[in-house]
Amino acid sequence: MRVKVDLGRRSYDVVLGEGARHELQTLLEERVPHAKVAAIITSPSLRSKPWFDLATGLEQHVLEVPDGEAAKGWSTLERVCESLAELGLSRQDVVVGVGGGAVTDLAGFASAIYLRGLALVQIPTSLVGQVDAAIGGKTAVNLRAGKNLVGAFHQPVGVLCDTDVIATLPERERIAGFGEVAKCWLLEGRRAEDLSKTSLSDLVALSVQLKAGVVMLDEHEGGQRALLNYGHTLGHALEIIALERGADELRHGEAVAVGLAFAVRLARAMNRVGALEVENHDAVLRTLGLSLHVPLYASSESLVRFMGHDKKAHHDLTFVLPGASGFEVVHHVPPTLVGDVLDKFRGES
Repeated sequence: MRVKVDLGRRSYDVVLGEGARHELQTLLEERVPHAKVAAIITSPSLRSKPWFDLATGLEQHVLEVPDGEAAKGWSTLERVCESLAELGLSRQDVVVGVGGGAVTDLAGFASAIYLRGLALVQIPTSLVGQVDAAIGGKTAVNLRAGKNLVGAFHQPVGVLCDTDVIATLPERERIAGFGEVAKCWLLEGRRAEDLSKTSLSDLVALSVQLKAGVVMLDEHEGGQRALLNYGHTLGHALEIIALERGADELRHGEAVAVGLAFAVRLARAMNRVGALEVENHDAVLRTLGLSLHVPLYASSESLVRFMGHDKKAHHDLTFVLPGASGFEVVHHVPPTLVGDVLDKFRGES
């Protein structure tokens, strides 16, 4: 299956299917015909996988970075850029990001800023990467103050989503990836009872099509694209606090799932939705095997503080919330209300 992200001369295809990674050389020949060197950015754990048999047809180098969110830091970004310089990549060469959302974010940002922009191919190896992070050209690294606060929009020349790779994911990684799938399902207004009739491949395709459609309408997040951050205001705050405990403490999709459950409760407290919508959100998340509980180590006070650093915020607390007319970005949500809803949400567990 191919989903076209139509952005004029920056258009590209997202390829979904078994063995999609084997289209890499053909993709490079078509989209980066003058490239002589390819720098593949990945983690040691992924490089050791049996499916890591990527062929570019070019002089090929592999740069290793840490797994997970530990990859998305200044020191790793600097090291990658220094390596690109040492390898002598020119503006006509290419970077290939192979990994989950964190690795593809890092690879994308490095390719955006090195020599003011190199061609980029993304090969996402996690469910989160395939349905969200690797599509749409949003690239970034983290600061201590918050997630993804330094980045750039840099569209790839192609995205290869190989379902063979997804089949090798550990159970926790696979389930965590459903956090972004749940977001897309809910943004489309779908009900929990229909999930049992939908295959994993159809869920991935639905999510990719939603993401591509939104990106085509709003490439630089001037409006509708911000809705794709549903559940992420609390989710990102949870991730920042969890990172202090270790890179393996909390997955992105796990944090987004909690953020979705909280966001609909915040919308209910603001009389934007009824109790049935809260029940539907909970049922979707539980059907996909996701937890709805706020970790005990993250205090409400610290979470509210970090939520104020969200990218959507303008010196206020800002959330994507459902309502009678659909989803929208809501500014100036009172901190006391956010804290109260968060405390009540904790009390449900």
